[in-house]
Amino acid sequence: MTERDILIYLNSLNIGNKNIIKIMELFDDIREVWTLKENILRKILNNKDDLVDKILSNRNNNYLLELKNKINSLNIDIITILDENYPERLKYIYDRPIVLYIMGKYKEEDSLAIAIVGSRKATAYGKWACEKFAKELVNMGITIVSGLALGIDSVAHKSAIEAGGRTIGVLGNGIDVIYPKKNYALYNEVAQNGIVFTEFPIGTQPFNYNFPQRNRIISGLSLGVVVIEAKEKSGSLITAHLALDQGKEVFALPGNINSIYSGGTNRLIKDGARPLLDIDDIIEEIYELQAHMEKKKRESIDYFSLSNTEANIIKIIEEGPTHCDTIAMKTGMDISSIMSVLTILELKGLIKELSNRIFTLN
Repeated sequence: MTERDILIYLNSLNIGNKNIIKIMELFDDIREVWTLKENILRKILNNKDDLVDKILSNRNNNYLLELKNKINSLNIDIITILDENYPERLKYIYDRPIVLYIMGKYKEEDSLAIAIVGSRKATAYGKWACEKFAKELVNMGITIVSGLALGIDSVAHKSAIEAGGRTIGVLGNGIDVIYPKKNYALYNEVAQNGIVFTEFPIGTQPFNYNFPQRNRIISGLSLGVVVIEAKEKSGSLITAHLALDQGKEVFALPGNINSIYSGGTNRLIKDGARPLLDIDDIIEEIYELQAHMEKKKRESIDYFSLSNTEANIIKIIEEGPTHCDTIAMKTGMDISSIMSVLTILELKGLIKELSNRIFTLN
């Protein structure tokens, strides 16, 4: 039995992340929980009879064996806080999940992710906007995170898959429970084109109180959260506020002031969220996405089609927006020759002038 086994065992009993962390902090080896006396367990768990009874009544090899057999039969992966492949972004959120049940594979590229959430009863406008932004983000190599619910969540996942990108669905129930039933096919598509995530043990039903809890993972996995449509009191707003607590950017789609489905997003904008008018609104606010786009621009340049002078100037501009005088100084060329080459590069669509003879990659 490993420490990892004990974490999965405790999670399966719904002991809770905070209590598991408390046990981990008290003992050098968490496997000691397997032999702790009842009075010590009661002290650690603040005399919570239900939690103590769960541990004592299931602290046997048969329970652990049955649990492993269930997990193996589902053909899923489990990542714990002890594992090297635990998602980096989740390590630093409040109440980080100790155990994650996964279908699909978490990849390094998924660290560049944006969450898209919204109303289950989406309007035609909301669905159009969701599809537009999800596909534009995917085309830039960004993973889409959502909650596999009906409405905006489903449109976000489907749009990402249709655009040939990756998507992550975070559940508010066990990984073996399909909810809503209508999303059975989508559930499998997300697992094949990304990941289905949950911290809830196998067999956990979709209780209402699970969803606000899972929302911290949706925002935690993401660099920012896009709220497409939401009533003034909705789960999407919970995700938005969790994102703000985690230091993430929040973007809200402006909507008709007469629509109940825009009440929440318009309120977010009033309270300081960035109005989402086009994809640049997202890129401009998140440094990691800006760096990613600059890298993609550099990788797309065909240096073999450029003259030596053109290539040298492009490499200078790659370092960041650059004034033509700086380019002249670095190359040793006169300013008129530099301007001539810059004009050619602009015509080729490789660079653009920002203002006052400052140039950047296009």
